Amino acid sequence: MPVPDSTSRGFSHEATQSASRIVELLDVMWEHARGSATIAPASTSQLRLMYLVDRDEEIRMRSLCKRLATSPPSVTRMCDRLQAIGFLERRPRPGNGREVTLRLTLDGKTHLRRIREQRENTLHHAINALPHADRRALAKGLSGLHTQLTADADADADADADKGSRPGFVPAA
Repeated sequence: MPVPDSTSRGFSHEATQSASRIVELLDVMWEHARGSATIAPASTSQLRLMYLVDRDEEIRMRSLCKRLATSPPSVTRMCDRLQAIGFLERRPRPGNGREVTLRLTLDGKTHLRRIREQRENTLHHAINALPHADRRALAKGLSGLHTQLTADADADADADADKGSRPGFVPAA
């Protein structure tokens, strides 16, 4: 692997700072979308849980705890709340009734769809205002960033699984 020179390190630092500022801005925008999308809003932590359940239908509670890097009692409380508002259902795992699997209800999926639509509309308007070449560069850069984050998270999860510890960050699919 080539050693980066001071110019590329400076550019990398600048890109990292820019990405960080965008993430902070998106956090604020997503919180607004989360609050305005439904009568029964879910917390940010509950939404993260819902995203993981949506991506991995019939996920086991134990796997969810590991992916969220959260204790089982905390995940259980979040699931209790989501089940109470009709967004989540628990089922015994076939072949092992002691384990619980989770899935979103139709209302839960509808809630996520509305939030995603609001977020995508906001991003679409902002991205569409960019010149064509900038849009292409953004798409390429984001694709590369997603690939790298996914690879890093997969490597961390594999290492943590070997150690028996809890993995942390799991990026969107």
